[in-house]
Amino acid sequence: MAGDVRNRITDDVIMVFLCGDVMTGRGIDQILRYPGNPELHEPYVKDARYYGQLAEQAHGPIPRPVNDEYIWGDAIEAWNRLSPDVRIVNLETAVTSSNCFWKGKEIHYRMSPKNIGCLLAAKIDCCTLANNHVLDWGYEGLEETLTSLKRVGVRTAGAGRNGVAAQSPAILDVGPKGRVLVFSFGSETSGIPSAWSADDSRPGINLLPNLSNAAIQRIRANITTHRCAGDVVIASVHWGSNWGYMIPFEQRRFAHRLIDLAEVDLVHGHSSHHVKGIEVYRNRLILYGCGDFVTDYEGISGYEEFRGDLALMYFATLDASSGRLVGLRMTPLQAQRMRLTYPGAPHVAWLQEMLKRECGRLGTRLSLPEKGSLVLHWDVKREPAVGNRVR
Repeated sequence: MAGDVRNRITDDVIMVFLCGDVMTGRGIDQILRYPGNPELHEPYVKDARYYGQLAEQAHGPIPRPVNDEYIWGDAIEAWNRLSPDVRIVNLETAVTSSNCFWKGKEIHYRMSPKNIGCLLAAKIDCCTLANNHVLDWGYEGLEETLTSLKRVGVRTAGAGRNGVAAQSPAILDVGPKGRVLVFSFGSETSGIPSAWSADDSRPGINLLPNLSNAAIQRIRANITTHRCAGDVVIASVHWGSNWGYMIPFEQRRFAHRLIDLAEVDLVHGHSSHHVKGIEVYRNRLILYGCGDFVTDYEGISGYEEFRGDLALMYFATLDASSGRLVGLRMTPLQAQRMRLTYPGAPHVAWLQEMLKRECGRLGTRLSLPEKGSLVLHWDVKREPAVGNRVR
């Protein structure tokens, strides 16, 4: 039997929107209505406005300032058409006016708190923060990031004012369908400094020092503390290098154990600058690398063979009572003038062929049932009862 998508909004399914890294800082911040201080401390670039100039050299003029909807472009039409119940992104920038950059780190992302309307324009419900940029502007920057997001009603996971807060999930209420719990983790393999780990006396992120069995047991205990019967649980993990399709054995084993032992329903992996292969394990979705979504990388040369300019919107439909994957529909987009646009047929075909190759290695398949829409297929497995849920 092959998994398929059911295009229906009922009380027994939850549609979750997921994507890769959303980097609204630096060059993106500078084209929005309230650009912050453009000063950078990078080895070669000292002014954030330079990244806008690179994008213009690649694809043409960018109007300034742009409104809050501009950067999302055609993604807004896709959200309106598919109407997901929740929208989850990995926000890979500090939302702050702090000038206290983290010394010894080459790249620092920040978006002015006055530009937070761009997240509201996309109706983002939850930002995962356990990544290698949320503390770019120090503890002061993290504090302002948390305050800014809370002020506008965007829930967060993966960072906090102490260890307990950083480990706590974002709880998303979807009415009669139940709740979605989002736990966010950051691995040192993505370049996160070990000093960023939150503890009893220090703010920071929910850091994974390794992908060991001991880490799984700690995660399992924490999930058990927060989970109620019928909750859908998402583990959002920032891990691995920026480039390359290979999925390390340790990552795959860790993802499987999150499902087997911690009873996670969906693994949302990110950090890679390009889309990677997709697995369905015990009827649970594993996204190993979602690729970048919103960035200011347009016009930067290098690694062109990975097509980092192509992004995917992931619309995962889950059974509300069991967390099983019902369907996954993906909408391709392309970065043009710091705006997401529907790509032409050749670009969609490139994505389809790449995913056909990489997903094939993980036992999943793809189809293109309609223009600009990719659908995942997999073999559905019969599962025994585990704990209080049929999994």
